[in-house]
Amino acid sequence: MQLRANEPMARHVTWRAGGAAACACFPRDLADLAQFLSQLRHDEPLLMVGLGSNLLVRDGGFDGAAIFTHDALATLRLEEGGTIYAEAGVACPRLARFAARHGRCEAEFLAGIPGTLGGALALNAGCYGHEIWEFVERVQMLDRKGRLLLRKPSDFAIGYRHVGLKSACDEIFVAAWLRFPAGDGEKARARMAELLKRRVATQPLALPNAGSVFRNPPGDYAARLIEAAGLKGYEIEGARVSEKHANFIVNPKGRASASAIEKLIDFVAATVEEKFGIRLVREVRIVGARLS
Repeated sequence: MQLRANEPMARHVTWRAGGAAACACFPRDLADLAQFLSQLRHDEPLLMVGLGSNLLVRDGGFDGAAIFTHDALATLRLEEGGTIYAEAGVACPRLARFAARHGRCEAEFLAGIPGTLGGALALNAGCYGHEIWEFVERVQMLDRKGRLLLRKPSDFAIGYRHVGLKSACDEIFVAAWLRFPAGDGEKARARMAELLKRRVATQPLALPNAGSVFRNPPGDYAARLIEAAGLKGYEIEGARVSEKHANFIVNPKGRASASAIEKLIDFVAATVEEKFGIRLVREVRIVGARLS
C-alpha cells in the first residue's frame, strides 16, 4: 500500500482542477484496502476515486482519505454460468469490451461511461437507454471495519442517478456480479464503435471535463435547457460551458480553478431556473472545503 500526504487532486480528476486530499491511499488489492479501512479512524471522511470523472475537489482540499481504486480493484472474469465478476476499479469501457468478447450483449452502453464500475454502481450510471443496475445480480461491499458483505439489489433504493443502501451508510462498493444476455459479440463490438463515434461527435472529449454536469429533468434534457438559456460558450474565469454539448463544462486551457468551475455550475443552474422554472440537479460530485 502506498500512502501520500497532501495529494494534489488536480492530478487525478478529469477537470484537472481542485485542491489536495489530506491523505491519499493507493492499495495494492482488495485485501490491502480492507486492512486500511480496518485501521482508519471510524469518523475519517472517505473519498472513493476511480478515473476521476464526475468529481470536483474544492480548492480548500479534502480533509480526509482519498482511496484510489482503478489499479487496485481491477479483477475482471467470466464465471461459470455466464455471470461477469468485476471489481469496482474496472473501467466501464473495459467491462463493455470484455462482455462483447465473451458473447454478451447490451453492455455496449458502458463504453460511453468515462468512469469505473464503482462509480457507475453508486450513481446507477447509464446512457443510450440502459442503466447499470438492470444487470446487477449481487454486489460485494466493504464496511469501515474492513469486513466484506454480499448485498442484493433489493437491499438498495435505486433511482435515476441515485443508489442508497436501505439499512446502512458506511459501506462502499468493491465488486459486482453482472449478467448480460447472451448474444452476438461481433454485433456488440459494432454497436460499441457506433456509440463511441457518436460520443466523439457530440461531446467535448478533447478538453478537460467531468462528463454530464446535471441530471436530465423529467421529460426534458439538461443540455437543451442550458442551450435555450443562451449559455453555450459562457465562461467564468477559464471554466466554460461547452459549445459542443451544453451539459458539459470544460477547462480548455487547464487554468480554471475548482472555484471557477463551481461558480459556473451554480450560475447555469440559477439561469435555467430563472428562465424556465426548472431546477437542475447536479450530477457531478463536489467535495471539500472552499478557500477562505
